[in-house]
Amino acid sequence: MSVVRLTYEEGTIRVEGVDPDADGGRPEPGDVLDLPFVEYDPRSKSGRAPAFRYADLLARLGREGVEYEERVFETPTLRGLASTYELRSYQADALSAWRENGDRGVLELPTGSGKTVIAIKAIEALATPALVVVPTIDLLEQWHAELREEFDLPVGRFGGGVQSREAITVSTYDSAYLKAESIGDVFPFVIFDEVHHLGGEGYREIARLLAAPARLGLTATFERPDRAHEAIAELLGPVVYRTSADDLAGEHLAPYDVRRIEVDLTDEEREAYERNQETFVSYLRESGIDMRRGSDYQELVKRSGSDPRAREALLAKQRAREIVSNADRKVEELAGILDRHRDDRTIVFTAHNDLVYRLSERFLIPAITHRTGTEERREILERFRDGTYSRIVASNVLDEGVDVPDANVAVVLSGSGSEREFTQRLGRVLRPKGDGGRALLYELVSRDTAEENVAARRR
Repeated sequence: MSVVRLTYEEGTIRVEGVDPDADGGRPEPGDVLDLPFVEYDPRSKSGRAPAFRYADLLARLGREGVEYEERVFETPTLRGLASTYELRSYQADALSAWRENGDRGVLELPTGSGKTVIAIKAIEALATPALVVVPTIDLLEQWHAELREEFDLPVGRFGGGVQSREAITVSTYDSAYLKAESIGDVFPFVIFDEVHHLGGEGYREIARLLAAPARLGLTATFERPDRAHEAIAELLGPVVYRTSADDLAGEHLAPYDVRRIEVDLTDEEREAYERNQETFVSYLRESGIDMRRGSDYQELVKRSGSDPRAREALLAKQRAREIVSNADRKVEELAGILDRHRDDRTIVFTAHNDLVYRLSERFLIPAITHRTGTEERREILERFRDGTYSRIVASNVLDEGVDVPDANVAVVLSGSGSEREFTQRLGRVLRPKGDGGRALLYELVSRDTAEENVAARRR
């Protein structure tokens, strides 16, 4: 085998110098050459490998003592990077675990535990151009400001109407998806914040098209119900460090309690709930559909497009869910909670925008939903941070991707059965309290309804 030359082209690694006749015959498209992940490309008369396999190729060449020329990255060393952060013990352990795994893998730590700090120290340690990929504009702005402050250098951004590339750049997933092929040989280090988003079929292409050998994923909850986390592990590496809110509570995060309060439906709500639930359950029973199987749920959705009874069943289920989520006695219970915690900083979470506005009007609480403009949301959160507001109410928009100021009480009136959602909401009240006090999360559940099963799943 002659000297192997590696270059980056259009989301792939071009491999020259590999014997195309290694299998004894004329090479054809799809032939696997004598390096892993490399197939023959007749157009260029060379081998091709997916860009994300670049680190694996280097490792194989090194193990076999093959001489090679590496022309994928021609990037400078970033000298003088030094942040002001000092890692806590578990943060240092997480960074060490990632480095020991060849600078690849996922860190799973609870919200409020300082995942951003670990990533900043990783950038500092590698001292190489880095791309940070985030799901929202809010997170893009937060990372951009944090990196500029810590490293005192220009920081690029892809997203929010700005396309500016620097040695350290922050991008939304959407922008990274559009640019991945053209920047695949620019950043040897890529960080995926809220990495569970990478499981989406389209977003996976970002990681596939980037050649970055160093890859770090950050999340509070890695596993996805659709098992897409397995694809993420192939693209970034496995979970190399994991800790929970329970592990950190008391020393690094606030100690906390979760109080579940059951409320009864009113007679009118109960009658409407039972009627809609029966419509839904009857259709499942007659059609043989088992909602515990995700494929069966998809079958129900598919049938609803042509079967009026399937559509009515889905609508009935939605109406039943709204009844229990927005139950009047939950609102009455919330009034008592807000009264007991009038001196605390409280966030109220719901699953429905209508309830957000209802609560905002009744209790004179600032409201945040997906309809809230960026500037208005920023102003509300800033006033919550400085103490002007002591409580806010929000739909799912605050679950992820927004820098929420410290609070010590959270009230969940409604939500999904997602463990990720519950973990994110709990994390909003877990940052250490200056007075050493405990954080408290209330979970309001409608008694004798399907919501009890939903609450059990997320716990």
